[in-house]
Amino acid sequence: MSGSTSNAGMLVLPGPQALSSFRVANLRNDINKFVNSSVVTSIKSCYVHYVHIDDKSKGVSDDILDKLKVLLRYDNELDVSDEQNARLVKLVQDAAETTELGADEYLVRILPRSGTISPWSSKATNIVEVCGLSEHVGRVERGLAVLISVRPGFPFLEYLEKDYFASLVSVYDRMTQTVFLNRHAPQFNDLFEEHEPKPLVFVDLLSSKNNLVDANKTLGLALDKGEIDYLVDAFKGQLGRNPTDVELFMFAQVNSEHCRHKIFNADWTIDGDKKDLSLFKMIRNTDKVTPQYTISAYSDNAAIYQGNEAYFYAPDYKNGKVWSSKKEVVHTLIKVETHNHPTAVSPFPGAATGSGGEIRDEGAVGRGSKSKCGLSGFSVSDLLIPDLKQPWELDVGKPGHIASALDIMIEAPLGSAAFNNEFGRPCINGYFRTLTTKVTNADSKEELRGFHKPIMLAGGMGAVRPQLALKTDFKITPGSAIIVLGGQSMLIGLGGGAASSVASGEGSADLDFASVQRGNPEMQRRAQQVIDSCTSLGLSNPIQCIHDVGAGGLSNALPELVHDNDLGAKFELRDILSLEPGMSPMEIWCNESQERYVLGVAQQDLELFREICERERAPYAVVGTATSQQRLVLTDKLMNTTPIDLEMSVLFGKPPKMSRSDVSRPLKLTPFTSQGLEFSEALERVLQLPAVGSKSFLITIGDRTVTGLIDRDQMVGPWQVPVADVGVTATSLGESVVTTGEALAMGEKPTIALISPAASAKMCVAESLMNLFAADVKCLDIVKLSANWMAPATQPGEGAALYEAVQAIGLDLCPALGISIPVGKDSMSMKMKWEDKEVIAPMSLVITAFASVNSTLSTWTPVLQNKEDTVLVLVDLASAVTKSLGGSALAQVYNQLGNDCPTVHDSAIFKAYLKSVMALHDGFDVLAYHDRSEGGLITTLLEMSFAARCGLKINVNSDSEDVFTSFFNEELGAVFQIKLAELDAFTEVFANNGVPKEFISTVGTPVFDKEQNITLSHNWTPFYSGERGRLQQLWTTTSYHIQRLRDNPQAADQEFQSILDNQDPGLTYKLTFDASDDLGVSSLSPKPKVAILREQGVNGQQEMAWCFQQAGFESVDVHMTDIISGRVTLDDFVGVAACGGFSYGDVLGAGNGWATSVLYNERARAEFSKFFQEREDTFAFGACNGCQFLSKIKALIPGTEDWPSFERNKSEQYEARVCTLEVSEDNTDAPKNIFLSGMRGSRLPIAVAHGEGRANFTSDAQLASFVSKGLTAARYVDNYGLPTEKYPLNPNGSPNGIAGIRTPNGRVLAMMPHPERVVRKGANSYYPLDESDSWGEYGPWIRLFRNARKWVAENDK
Repeated sequence: MSGSTSNAGMLVLPGPQALSSFRVANLRNDINKFVNSSVVTSIKSCYVHYVHIDDKSKGVSDDILDKLKVLLRYDNELDVSDEQNARLVKLVQDAAETTELGADEYLVRILPRSGTISPWSSKATNIVEVCGLSEHVGRVERGLAVLISVRPGFPFLEYLEKDYFASLVSVYDRMTQTVFLNRHAPQFNDLFEEHEPKPLVFVDLLSSKNNLVDANKTLGLALDKGEIDYLVDAFKGQLGRNPTDVELFMFAQVNSEHCRHKIFNADWTIDGDKKDLSLFKMIRNTDKVTPQYTISAYSDNAAIYQGNEAYFYAPDYKNGKVWSSKKEVVHTLIKVETHNHPTAVSPFPGAATGSGGEIRDEGAVGRGSKSKCGLSGFSVSDLLIPDLKQPWELDVGKPGHIASALDIMIEAPLGSAAFNNEFGRPCINGYFRTLTTKVTNADSKEELRGFHKPIMLAGGMGAVRPQLALKTDFKITPGSAIIVLGGQSMLIGLGGGAASSVASGEGSADLDFASVQRGNPEMQRRAQQVIDSCTSLGLSNPIQCIHDVGAGGLSNALPELVHDNDLGAKFELRDILSLEPGMSPMEIWCNESQERYVLGVAQQDLELFREICERERAPYAVVGTATSQQRLVLTDKLMNTTPIDLEMSVLFGKPPKMSRSDVSRPLKLTPFTSQGLEFSEALERVLQLPAVGSKSFLITIGDRTVTGLIDRDQMVGPWQVPVADVGVTATSLGESVVTTGEALAMGEKPTIALISPAASAKMCVAESLMNLFAADVKCLDIVKLSANWMAPATQPGEGAALYEAVQAIGLDLCPALGISIPVGKDSMSMKMKWEDKEVIAPMSLVITAFASVNSTLSTWTPVLQNKEDTVLVLVDLASAVTKSLGGSALAQVYNQLGNDCPTVHDSAIFKAYLKSVMALHDGFDVLAYHDRSEGGLITTLLEMSFAARCGLKINVNSDSEDVFTSFFNEELGAVFQIKLAELDAFTEVFANNGVPKEFISTVGTPVFDKEQNITLSHNWTPFYSGERGRLQQLWTTTSYHIQRLRDNPQAADQEFQSILDNQDPGLTYKLTFDASDDLGVSSLSPKPKVAILREQGVNGQQEMAWCFQQAGFESVDVHMTDIISGRVTLDDFVGVAACGGFSYGDVLGAGNGWATSVLYNERARAEFSKFFQEREDTFAFGACNGCQFLSKIKALIPGTEDWPSFERNKSEQYEARVCTLEVSEDNTDAPKNIFLSGMRGSRLPIAVAHGEGRANFTSDAQLASFVSKGLTAARYVDNYGLPTEKYPLNPNGSPNGIAGIRTPNGRVLAMMPHPERVVRKGANSYYPLDESDSWGEYGPWIRLFRNARKWVAENDK
């Protein structure tokens, strides 16, 4: 890093290189494309750090400056020997602006929007504080500087300003960032200015109702006429005073469509017929008919159903924080949310905070709970990928301030995944759909239908302790402290609840900007750790009641908290933690700063709560007191005002109930025709449709193994193909291995809603169940559904369509099946308007099905098994009807819709099918399973082929269907691979449960040979032959092109080409040890103590603790605050296990913040120095973030001077993969590594999940020295067993395939992959069924932990 400059209280410190060569190429291409000429001659970039020097300090000493420079040294240092790089550094440091820009040079500096604080800044500043520099440094912020050179004389500046910097889209988000151009350098006030607090504002409605009408528009309140009249009556007629802007904004959020679901609670008249039931009552009917197993519905942040008996596994807070198991029922909580509007406006933060908000919902159930796994889904309009324009896609434009479909699908999944990854929630299910189409409405006018207003779905399931599950069991008591837990307030996300309740494009762009939120998952992790510690105390939990802070911010959450407990409260505005003192009272009270919870704690428990928060470094504030008087009072001691003084009945009163009337307006449709279509072309098109094709680009960016509880994710088989029907988790970790679990699966069919809303709703439910029952579901009535409804409800005819759809499942299908819908959400503004255009979304229902399962090991996958004499059997639930291609993938890729569509033709037969599948799980040998859905039977069969890398010989017999109908219809059905000898028995199972034998037919066989050809026949007449590899590439094309735009294209190319390798044997296990041998550790006692070490942001401690415990250790939860404070000493431990996660959110380099908290703290440094340097009886293990941490404190670990650091993956993407490791066999005289005894030469798959795992050596000489000393512990190898740097077999590009490193003494092992996540056999994404029978309940990686226990026993002797 070069020097620094000062700017009146602000240091400017140039940082590392920002853009790699391929990102520079992307930016160059974007600019050249926009100006329609090759003008860019050079692009150089670096990050720039802006450091707020505290006014109380007298400048910055050389020592402090040196420490800052060390802290801010990460990633790839900028090569200042390059003349242009050196010039860039000089320009960004030039506070006096004496350095001249060349005539054709342009300096672009991109910083966070003025008045905002980036998540990066929050985390980096936190590191500065922990390292003891807070007396000197107020805050650190980061910007990006780009020096662009163009050909002489080109007027580049005109183009930049003309397009509002749109050509910089790959590096600049105008929703969250600001551009400083050329000599306009950022000043102190642009980043760090603290404004005077803005005043309280009154709206004068006493003099005129019009003033409230005007405020409704300017503040973006989205109040309807009835609500405005209600407020006029309340304030003018009852209170006789003007409302404050705080009161109005709060009322708007609390009563928004987003929060109150007014349309679902409205009275409805359809086609002149006044309906007896509201939409919500029809949904609740399902729970009324089937209440079994439901613990809580419609009354908390998530629904709860009765779970399996297993364990509550957590540190015992009152007993030395030893990880302990308590046998109890583990109830399952379920929730699915949408975050559509913010994702349309700013995709990355919009989707990130969508996932974050839903995680908070799952953490705020009962008196505290915890998310377990997640899902995500996206519906957008046609992608229009520049190099992959498809013949069916329509380019209809978009509003200027709304993201394109392609930008959404590049950025939004990254945002969602980033939040999940950093928080530590595995994402194991999802969907992706595109649609833009023209239809003719009831007035014979053309309409555009599609998802310009996207759907961003975030959901999941979690766990809650039975004694803490119900809020009704325990109430906040008057006098209790009301607390805000989590991040400080900032002026972000203002009015999101109201903004998301109007059609996108109808509000102003400024209001859209204001509603954008920002996420800090590391902060949310800290808050969750507080909740976890509290719930571990059982009935002594200090939390009386808890709610998450979401739409409307505190203005919604705090009133809701006390109102739900039949109380009022007195609050003090200035006790709310805030990072921006210039905010008005309304902004403090109503902003939607994320990562916050509100809760009640009795006065006598405040000290315990404070202790827990301080240990986790989780900010909190007591902001008020609960009162028995049901009145809400908010005082402002700074301004000496009272921004709120209202009876709770006014805020939560009942404005006039909404009444809605609509008329059915079916579209004017024409039948689908296959005339003139050619099968080969049709298949190629269908395979490339996003709803059909591979979703790999969405999946591999998301951690799917954290917690160690994931027993089925999206990827299946030896080649890790994303075709799983269902996601499955184990119920818990605990004293013994648990094999019961929970399953989730999704269903959505919006296209056929344009034909029949009722059919669409039924098919959504059915598809989710066809997927779910790949798991070993316990019984039908334990299945619970989440229903997420998206509709343009104000559009003529769409209200009637919505009512029809809700009725179809609320009163018909679900009661008939005996399945309830205890949770859901609605978004009723699904259209986009701009200029003279409008794109209207179809009525869209997304169903997520959840259920308990008997055994997670009994889940079926689509992977065909290479066994003799097997057949592929189709169970066709539409066998008795004329099948339809309306609304199918085939219709979409030819710009058709059709006038009829699939549906659940017979609820009784469908129920019989589900019962049959449960019977098959109970003992029948189903080898593979896959349901028929998007793309029809041909897609089902091909995906099974792709997963097994085999050929197929297929024949479909039908006298009444043409080849297109037989192979592309999407009616309900599924394909089973079974043994030919068991076909009659298989058929009999269905017949005994009520599925006619005529519904079952053999359609082919798998062919396991080198050619891997797919041959298709219809009525025994061959008509198509293709190669598995080429078809799979077509199926992967959309994913590949987006991956190539988003990530390093070289990596994407390598993965895409590997699909063609027919010889690739896939993942295999080659073990040099007996995986079932416990090495005698089960009989050893006493149990030596291992410190399960974590820092803030670490999220992998649960699975790490469990592995060491299963190997005979006592695992103790140790936070870095325990060591820094002196509460804990490492002298008490024989081992240290540094866990995976995102310490400090990985800012300043992965593991660097954690390491500096040791190196810059005298007590902590002494503890680790003694542990590594003075004792001979100790060991240390680090996985992922723990590996990065150990590599950064190598100065304290003897013999590690040649260790690498671990830097950004070569793909420049977070990689969640299953890779094969080989335990190294280096010839060396060094002692064997204690963890890997007996394992040398073994090759075995392992979970990988990291963004910065590339081993980086300072020089070739250092690498050579490292290798010569035998410090490589494990290498990535390809599927042929050779060390590799090829992506994704080596997920990060480490030289020589280096995946694990060791010390010369053999007592320290650090590795980027995660053995602790796959110690349970069921947690391995792939394992050979026959070979693994001998392993028992554990996978082979248990050996690593048993080896450590054996070494301790031998060392004690």
